[in-house]
Amino acid sequence: MDGFIGELIGTFLLVLLGCGVNAGVNLSKSNAKESGWIVITMGWALAVTIGVYASGFLSAAHLNPAVTIAFAVNGSFAWAEVVPYIAGQMIGAVLGATTVWLAYHEQFEATNEEGSILGTFATGPQVESPVWNLMTEIIGTAVLVIGVMALGANQISDGLNPMIVGIIVGAVGLSLGGPTGYAINPARDLGPRIAHAFLPISGKGGSNWGYAWVPIVGPIIGAIVAALVYNLVL
Repeated sequence: MDGFIGELIGTFLLVLLGCGVNAGVNLSKSNAKESGWIVITMGWALAVTIGVYASGFLSAAHLNPAVTIAFAVNGSFAWAEVVPYIAGQMIGAVLGATTVWLAYHEQFEATNEEGSILGTFATGPQVESPVWNLMTEIIGTAVLVIGVMALGANQISDGLNPMIVGIIVGAVGLSLGGPTGYAINPARDLGPRIAHAFLPISGKGGSNWGYAWVPIVGPIIGAIVAALVYNLVL
């Protein structure tokens, strides 16, 4: 039960702060409007760091179904814990995205662009090409997972690990996030996309469910590949 609660809390904070920076940059009548990609990647990096710090005393602080699956494939995490962890991550993600809507309610109402509203919640490609979009998510998630797994092989103080995970996420965002918006986490995309679908936001448009499989399947494939490579090589 602790694992479920820890993942729920950590992912809630991750999505609240991550989608929160998206809202600040994307929505009308926001002080952070159009402050750019660097702000978004920094916001997500800090969001991950805070989420990991907040949940690490209760769970393994994966905050990401792809990471949970990777550690199970790696053999360092029990398969019996995978479903409770992912359940906590998904619930936390939906709640986090819903709380962003509460915080930015008037900005959502002032925004007339469907893309800006959906982009606050979910990722999307700049060039829609499913195979190559999938490849980008596979590569980005593989980098994340290998980086996270390598933390255990280095002599690093445990108290610094969340900061280093945040740095890895920031690096992936800056270097590999341009094509798809770097979900690299199925819960981070699917949970907010679900929230977008049910929240009563004026003029929000559709939730682009036709693309939604890419930020689910891509990160899972990338995570599994990374775990297998890590076991084989490192």
